Amino acid sequence: CTVDGMTETNEISVVDLRKNLADVLNDTAVQGKTFYVTRNGRRIAAIVPVPVAEHSEQARG
Repeated sequence: CTVDGMTETNEISVVDLRKNLADVLNDTAVQGKTFYVTRNGRRIAAIVPVPVAEHSEQARG
């Protein structure tokens, strides 16, 4: 899902996320990046900007 031109998507392993959590959260909040968290090469979760999450919640309504 993309809101207001937020289109950048990245994948990051759980190990790398642990090392770079502050930067990932900053990139998500400030730059609107979406990160897919991977384990063994498979996506297991996503970190998305708040407007994207809120839009998704409203759409499910």
